[in-house]
Amino acid sequence: MTDQPFWKTKTLAEMSNAEWESLCDGCGLCCLNKLEDWDTGEVVFTSVACKLLDGDSCRCADYENRQQTVPDCIQLTLQGLREIKWLPPTCGYRLIDEGHDLYWWHHLVSGNPETVHEAGVSARGRTISEEGLDVEDLEDYVVDWPLKVGAERG
Repeated sequence: MTDQPFWKTKTLAEMSNAEWESLCDGCGLCCLNKLEDWDTGEVVFTSVACKLLDGDSCRCADYENRQQTVPDCIQLTLQGLREIKWLPPTCGYRLIDEGHDLYWWHHLVSGNPETVHEAGVSARGRTISEEGLDVEDLEDYVVDWPLKVGAERG
């Protein structure tokens, strides 16, 4: 028997669905609209959030049914994780898959789902909804803060 938490003793493939889901830190960065340069493949984040993102909790307002409302919503899987290059450097799934530990503010470490917001690495208070916004205007909302770590792993 070990005193180590599951994310230190299991691979992502070995995790139960509940363990997998708990790796989400609730930052909301996955739910930001992104733009991809067709020529270079470079992806940039915008401060425009999916219409289902609750801007206060940074959680999906209808997680269970999100793909009916937003058909292009990505269901993160192990295979998808390795193919998606735009996940922020703070993403728990990305960190564990790359052999790193979770940051001190991750709720599984801190015991508090608010620490991701207190550490300043979430989308809370930084977004506008995509509803009513012309897709042609997305370039006006490009931001770099989702790619900044903000605090060292502790």
